[in-house]
Amino acid sequence: MARAGIEEVILACGYKPGCMEVLGDGSDLGIHITYSYEDEPRGTAGAMRLVYDRLDETFVAANGDVFADIDIRKEIELHERTGAAITMALTPVEDPSEFGVALTDAEGRITAFKEKPKREEAFSNLINAGVYVMNREVLDRVPVGEFFDFSKDLVPIIMSEGKRVQGYSLSGTWMDVGRPRDLIRANLAVAETEYRGRSWPAEDACVRGGFYMGAGATVANSEIKESAVLEGSKVVDSKLERVLVMKGCTVSGSVLRNVILGEGCRIGYGCDISNEVLGDGTVIEAGTTITGDKPFRGCMCQYIEMDTSYRPADESLYRI
Repeated sequence: MARAGIEEVILACGYKPGCMEVLGDGSDLGIHITYSYEDEPRGTAGAMRLVYDRLDETFVAANGDVFADIDIRKEIELHERTGAAITMALTPVEDPSEFGVALTDAEGRITAFKEKPKREEAFSNLINAGVYVMNREVLDRVPVGEFFDFSKDLVPIIMSEGKRVQGYSLSGTWMDVGRPRDLIRANLAVAETEYRGRSWPAEDACVRGGFYMGAGATVANSEIKESAVLEGSKVVDSKLERVLVMKGCTVSGSVLRNVILGEGCRIGYGCDISNEVLGDGTVIEAGTTITGDKPFRGCMCQYIEMDTSYRPADESLYRI
């Protein structure tokens, strides 16, 4: 963002206020961060409308759960060159039914857009990548104080008025970290970029694929594949495959596949867990077997059914 000339960032914290503030004022990143709070959920477009008076005539908005390798400056330049009302980053995926699907003409103008169609109804494999350049005036269509969704409500209105909604092709890395499997991939991608070639202090461990250890973490006598063990966690005599172990966890003599452990989890000896997300502080007794129906669809702490279709109603709004 800083490289694109963005100086001020407004974080819409309606989803979970109290967590994002750890970023501080952004001075260490070369930007200025301020925060916006909602008394009740406003939706993605409603969150932008709430800070209308704090936005420039042209601004950048990004979904808070997107991890992307994108040249924002080039997206801004395309937006200005085409005279679009909205420019939307697009990326190809195998299954577009989980996202907003876009169809473009030869010049990249979006001619059709549908939010989360059935797989057989998807008219393209290009999906909304969640990074936009917008003219502030489009927010005049958003009712003040009401829940209003950007993709479902605002984009169709702008297109129906004949205004240009431009597609910007994103060719680099893109992940939706609201999906647990992408959250693990994103952690490993950052680790690969920041710590490439580093040797980790994993004692008597077989490590394959991407791997990361946080400060004070311990991994011993274990087999690890494509996993991250964060600060202060301990993994002993275990096998981990595509696992994110968050801060302060303990895993002893267990097998975990496609798992995210929230902070402070305790996994007893002899457990076999797959395709699950465990909330902060979850304790699993020794010898327990837990298997989700699908990868990352299953229990979240105390075996509460996890809704993987949920998307936080927060947007990160970038001022240029």
